[in-house]
Amino acid sequence: MGLTSAELIDLVLDPGTWSPWDTAPSYGDISEAYAADLARARERAGTDESVATGEARIAGRRVAVVLSEFKFLAGSIGRASADRLIAAIERATAEGLPLMAGPASGGTRMQEGTPAFVQMVRIAEAVTRHKEAGLPYLVYLRHPTTGGVMASWGSLGHVTVAEPEALLGFLGPKVYEVLNGRPFPSGVQVSENLFAHGLVDGVVPPDELAGLVDRVLAILDLRPAEKSPLQAEESRTPVEKSPLQAEGSPADDSSCRSDASAEVDTWDAITRSRRIDRPGARALLRIAASDVVPLNGTGQGERDPGLIIALARFGSAPCLVLAQDRREQAHQPLGPEGLREAQRGMKLAAGLGLPVVTVIDTPGAALSAEAENGGIAGEIARTLGALVNLETPTLSLMLGEGNGGGALAFLPADRVVAAQHAWLSPLPPEGASAIVHGNADHAAEMAEAQQVLAVNLQQIGVVDRIVPETPDAADELEAFCRRVGEALEDELLALLAAGPGDPTARAARYAG
Repeated sequence: MGLTSAELIDLVLDPGTWSPWDTAPSYGDISEAYAADLARARERAGTDESVATGEARIAGRRVAVVLSEFKFLAGSIGRASADRLIAAIERATAEGLPLMAGPASGGTRMQEGTPAFVQMVRIAEAVTRHKEAGLPYLVYLRHPTTGGVMASWGSLGHVTVAEPEALLGFLGPKVYEVLNGRPFPSGVQVSENLFAHGLVDGVVPPDELAGLVDRVLAILDLRPAEKSPLQAEESRTPVEKSPLQAEGSPADDSSCRSDASAEVDTWDAITRSRRIDRPGARALLRIAASDVVPLNGTGQGERDPGLIIALARFGSAPCLVLAQDRREQAHQPLGPEGLREAQRGMKLAAGLGLPVVTVIDTPGAALSAEAENGGIAGEIARTLGALVNLETPTLSLMLGEGNGGGALAFLPADRVVAAQHAWLSPLPPEGASAIVHGNADHAAEMAEAQQVLAVNLQQIGVVDRIVPETPDAADELEAFCRRVGEALEDELLALLAAGPGDPTARAARYAG
């Protein structure tokens, strides 16, 4: 068994800020045996029920908190504890507070049976309404969490992390063994395995939980983070201003075109974009972003190492990042799992009103029997449709290579920013040459004829802004990443001020 609710309160919450919301539980007419069980549980746990609810501050932020107490009848949920949970969730919603849950439970209280079991419906409904109000719901799965708790409020988090080596699963291993006459396979119902399968976003020791919650809430606070004038000046390097922000900028986007990008040879740009030392999404996040909180997987048993999903800030602008990791994709191309992971990220961002930044840098989506069996074409279509119709501001960054449908699925957005040597093509130029000429010898001329470069796409209104490389991103890694980060901050702040774009307007930019 892990930490008690009292120990977790002392460890995670700001000292002296815990204010309980609990009222005395009411059980009605119960048996003497159950009454005796409750009395023993109170004595053993030092609490009056299996959940404790209240509010506190974490890094100064006001947060509603609901915690299981496993020592009280294995943290089981009966009618009284369900009522307490629901009252706390509804109060958090009414008061506009983020909610942190720390379940540790064997599930439904067996002494109450089915009447307790069906309370999970009410709890799930309360959590769903909290999320529909655009309020964060953060879950810390503690050891152990199983049964109806895992299958309701334990699995509904916007962000879900788990205690190291915690037992987490639907059916408890003891129950499985009794019902099936053999032990449950080892190593399955543990935090680390859930992370490996994309079911939780991280495995976090209790003493690191407060820092994680602080970073998440800092990002989800859509008010721009404040900078001192000195910090703002020191962090800024010269970069062309967005036409959404620059005073007196013309209606079209000619003011942010780069003369350098117009002079780039097409094949030279493609060659530069493929350099192994070219900064990718991980370098961009490491150098240019702050308060980065990596997320993981679809929450449905899938994850793709070639897709980075993270909450982050660029300067003072918060966002959810969906980034293609070119280096990982060199070993495992972007598959249907990664596209479904991106769709999960979009739903998460939409629910929280958070802008989405997609990063295109891919040698192409997977071409394999497994990808076809996984429905990759359909997942590209669904990702494309989800992004163009997303009800939150969107920004696409063309960072490097942009091959095929895997790149196109991340493109439609309210604003499109591109690195000077970035490009977008229906196929790798070598593939286009093979179709037209029967070999790859004409790749360079095919790329030029197909107008794949960022500057070409800017001329037809697909790209809004080009970030220069002086002369090449790989030769100025940190400076380039900071320039990109500053451009993203400018664009995101303008998008946050303007609000979500219209799907028709997003699609219209490709009409001519």
